[in-house]
Amino acid sequence: MVRLPLTPEEVERGQRLGALLRRARGERSMLLTALDAGVSPETLRKIESGRVATPAFPTIAAIADVLGLSLDAVWSEINRSAGGVELGRSDSAAAQRLAS
Repeated sequence: MVRLPLTPEEVERGQRLGALLRRARGERSMLLTALDAGVSPETLRKIESGRVATPAFPTIAAIADVLGLSLDAVWSEINRSAGGVELGRSDSAAAQRLAS
């Protein structure tokens, strides 16, 4: 399967996701958080650093659960622009990549 290059908006959304997860994790160990969520510490590190801009939904759901975040809160946070305006779905391809 060939993945399309990420748009700048998708990259920015991935960075917002990573920042949200880092803030929610706080002083908690990355290793313990990852193990509790059933993901590798390397996966969590890549998501938090923004290197994986479109992680799989079950991965984010597991991490959010461990951190006590609702998926609604995660969705709302990552779909805001730098100015605080909520972004709409620009196209079905972008929505599909987010879901992958």
